[in-house]
Amino acid sequence: VQLQASGGGLVQAGGSLRLSCTTSGRTSSSYVVGWFRQAPGEEREFVAGISRTGRTTRYADSVKGRFTIAKDNAKSTVSLQMNSLKPEDTAVYYCAGDTSLITVSTMYNDYSDWGQGTLVTVSS
Repeated sequence: VQLQASGGGLVQAGGSLRLSCTTSGRTSSSYVVGWFRQAPGEEREFVAGISRTGRTTRYADSVKGRFTIAKDNAKSTVSLQMNSLKPEDTAVYYCAGDTSLITVSTMYNDYSDWGQGTLVTVSS
């Protein structure tokens, strides 16, 4: 099973980006999916997550009200809409999935399948 993240890039502070995570091998309805990010020299941190059905979402406090996660199980895609971006949002963003989770976890060790990461750079 593979996950592939895309959509990163360079944007000015206050701008928006939309990341996509596509699953192959299994439909996204089999997964709890999380987005994590890692800045240079920092620990990998939870950003947002969504349940298998897409009805339950969870966000880090630092992105609440600015980021929105959504799932399209028909297309096996999970998106992360990022608005009002700040320089501190600069990081490599990873999508991760797990078929055993019952609910969204904020712990990266709970996710077994990972995409390759996509770089988001927010300039001030």
